[in-house]
Amino acid sequence: MKTETIVILSQREIDKMRRAGHLAAQLLKHLEPMVKPGVTTQQLNDEAERWTQAHGAKSAPLGYKGFPKSICTSVNEVICHGIPNPKQILKDGDIINIDVTPILDGYHGDTSKTFLVGNPSPKAKKLVEVTEECLRLGIAEVKPGAKIGDIGAAIQEYAEAQGFSVVRDFVGHGISNIFHTAPDIPHYGTRGKGKRLRPGMVFTIEPMINEGTWEVEVLSDKWTAVTRDRKLSAQFEHTIVVTEDGVEILTQAEDNS
Repeated sequence: MKTETIVILSQREIDKMRRAGHLAAQLLKHLEPMVKPGVTTQQLNDEAERWTQAHGAKSAPLGYKGFPKSICTSVNEVICHGIPNPKQILKDGDIINIDVTPILDGYHGDTSKTFLVGNPSPKAKKLVEVTEECLRLGIAEVKPGAKIGDIGAAIQEYAEAQGFSVVRDFVGHGISNIFHTAPDIPHYGTRGKGKRLRPGMVFTIEPMINEGTWEVEVLSDKWTAVTRDRKLSAQFEHTIVVTEDGVEILTQAEDNS
């Protein structure tokens, strides 16, 4: 459940979020070489769980509202919340979003990236490139005094100009020692609308961009969200903090990692 109050984190809490964020970035980096044809999404899950435990952390998704696995693996038309499965084998031409959230010292590091498996189609590659740029453009809007609507507007303007659509059903969210909290961060919207950003606010920006319609269908497992037209979807996610003069990405791997 989301709490309604937007919490401003202390410097001590932001330091903890930064450490959790670095760990999340390192986990994605660790998994990247495994993303190739013939690997199952269950193998990715199991290695993520092993690595997370080895680094003194735990996997936030595991057991969260009944979610059965340690990471989300969303392949091709899956928008988000794909459940790792030993029978789901990656094949050449797939795209896969891997979403990880380790908890370190009580705080969450939440990040995701869409990877290319082998050699996907030019359209798939373009979708992934545009989605990553959408995240960059959304983050670039973050500074004290800006509005939440500025973030979504920047993402929507670019995605739609490139011929793609923006998912409305899932949004970014506040995060700290609580996995999902206020504020919601839509990836579409109007400049100048929404709550004002203040230093110490920490939240995710995680645009989900679709090849076709933005409309979503949730499968019978109550988790897996797919595009209604079964065309491709891509996603990238960072956790960020509003600073006194702009923004810091908390889920960025340290240069020497």
